[in-house]
Amino acid sequence: MAQNINKDTVYRALKSKDKDYTKNDGGGLYLLVKANGSKLWQFVYTIEGKRKKLALGIYPNVTLEAARRKAEEARDHIANGIDPSAIKKQAKQVAQVDTENAKRKAAGLPILNSFEYVARAWLDSIEHLTGATTHIKKTSRLERLAFPILGDMAITAIKSADVLITLKPLIDKSQLETAHRLHSEISAIFAYAIVHNFTDYDPAQPVTKQIPAQKVKHRAAVIDPKQVGQLLRDISNYRGTFVVQLAFRLSPLLFQRPGEIRQMLWDDVDLAAGEWRPYVSKTDFHHIVPLSTQAIAILEEIRPLTGNGRYVFPSSRGDGRPMSDNTIRTALKSLGYDSDVMTAHGFRTTASTLLNEQGWSPDAIERQLAHAPRDQVRAAYNRAQYLEERRRMMQSWADYLDSLKNGAQVLPFKQAG
Repeated sequence: MAQNINKDTVYRALKSKDKDYTKNDGGGLYLLVKANGSKLWQFVYTIEGKRKKLALGIYPNVTLEAARRKAEEARDHIANGIDPSAIKKQAKQVAQVDTENAKRKAAGLPILNSFEYVARAWLDSIEHLTGATTHIKKTSRLERLAFPILGDMAITAIKSADVLITLKPLIDKSQLETAHRLHSEISAIFAYAIVHNFTDYDPAQPVTKQIPAQKVKHRAAVIDPKQVGQLLRDISNYRGTFVVQLAFRLSPLLFQRPGEIRQMLWDDVDLAAGEWRPYVSKTDFHHIVPLSTQAIAILEEIRPLTGNGRYVFPSSRGDGRPMSDNTIRTALKSLGYDSDVMTAHGFRTTASTLLNEQGWSPDAIERQLAHAPRDQVRAAYNRAQYLEERRRMMQSWADYLDSLKNGAQVLPFKQAG
């Protein structure tokens, strides 16, 4: 097929007519002369049995030489089975995305389909499943530790090496708990991305074995009955604010996670039924905590002060938030119990140790600690089977603590199932 048929002077001299017409330059390249006088380069070709036209620009802005180069590139693509129109369309889409991303960056928004873009969507999707404090921590961890490295990268472009580079500073500093948490969150983001068709691979998975295993650090707890009795007497003599005093007194009676106690909602408390039904985000289920008469008395005591609000133990700052997460820790320290002796979380260890020694069902104790079985069928079964036993256990535990506080010489005993 003949190419480069005409000289530039030919195209320059073309005049408009009543109807559009074309001037052939060969090899599929034409100059379309419109009735209004404008001149447009077109490349006409056939691919997969379909005849198509590709606009190459306006003459003379796009010169004859430039049009011929574009036509030659298109012919090369066709020879390789590639549709030049598809390439042009893709380039246009890329340009549009670049323009949109420039606007988003200027507005402080994440780039489309970037890691941060997908991560923000994931955070929104789990917000109703996590407590407010936990959600804030997850967001902060990603913003501080992941977004500076991965944030602007296309979710499809991230490789396992990029994930490891993100975690390496934490590993080098032996901040292994944070490294494991961040790795888990990055992997969860990729799981979300796969399900929502952003990508089809999780590059965080191969990195798992590159993070050293974290040595389990057991939280300090008082487990000797005599020392527990002294601790309870110290708690009863604590002279902090009224709200903190009662939260402090309630903690050993309920032995739930400190974050759940400080965020206790009045809506979840049924004093008539003697139950507290919190949602436990850590194990993702609605827990039932039977309330002893002693626990109910404490809640009745604080209800006139905080019962019209959302939280049983609100912040002293009156900002609508719950009590601070380090309040009980600080209270323990003020009584002389450093973190290597007793912690807020230690009330759980105290209860678990002594209740097991007393012969209560290990399954009932585990259920009361909100350690939900992984098997959901077994979890539902345990919920039904152990609730009445847990009611008896919680009242017995409260009575036992009263005996210890009063200085009685209480010996461990075997509880008949």
